[in-house]
Amino acid sequence: MSGIVWITGASSGIGRASALEFARRGYRVAATARRDDELNRLSEEAAGHLGDITAFPGDITDAEGIAAVVARIEEELGPIGTTVLCAGSYTPTTAETFTAEAMRATLDLNVVGASRCLEPLLPRMIERGAGRIFVVSSVAGYRGLPRAASYGASKAALINMAEALHVELKPLGVHMGVINPGFVKTPLTDRNDHPMPFLMPVEQAAERLVDGVLGRGFEVRFPFVFTTIMKMVRCLPYALYFPLVRWTTRSRSS
Repeated sequence: MSGIVWITGASSGIGRASALEFARRGYRVAATARRDDELNRLSEEAAGHLGDITAFPGDITDAEGIAAVVARIEEELGPIGTTVLCAGSYTPTTAETFTAEAMRATLDLNVVGASRCLEPLLPRMIERGAGRIFVVSSVAGYRGLPRAASYGASKAALINMAEALHVELKPLGVHMGVINPGFVKTPLTDRNDHPMPFLMPVEQAAERLVDGVLGRGFEVRFPFVFTTIMKMVRCLPYALYFPLVRWTTRSRSS
């Protein structure tokens, strides 16, 4: 497997911590985000690791720009062997604040943004017959949750997309997977004003993520106990699921 790892959303949160973890394990990391200054600080922080981090600034809302980033990475570093698409955002949405524009903006960033990265990358990996791609989704994509109508919809779409592409890409030598974290201590979860069970430090989450990406499975999920509970909840019939969600979120909505 090529030692070149491309990570989007690398300026903060899980993307940043994962870039450092890959570099610590000896990989050459191409780090993409909009903020040049944060990427440069990230590169400096990786000094002394077995691998290194090179900044490739880019915006996933710019299709032509992100295609140029992919081309530049492969020209300067070599073929991308592993990709982790972390870029995305979360804005709490309630029934009172719901708008079509908020939904459009979330889907454009979280779903179409990932697709803009895949469009120039997939033909290269398919031609080589090798490569690994993981999209960062969330357990919020398992079932509908309060305050997450837009965010949860985008994450459910990413899971579905990854499942579909996994089936088609496997015979072509390319592995497609999905990463479904629970609560991880990042700037995004700092926006939450409700309890976050099993909240995981971002450094520990990055270790689990890299272990999973380098493994053979389709889904990488953490923390184990919380994501297992959410998987079980996903199987409940609506008659049980809706009362359970109302009960567990009653203090938040009261």
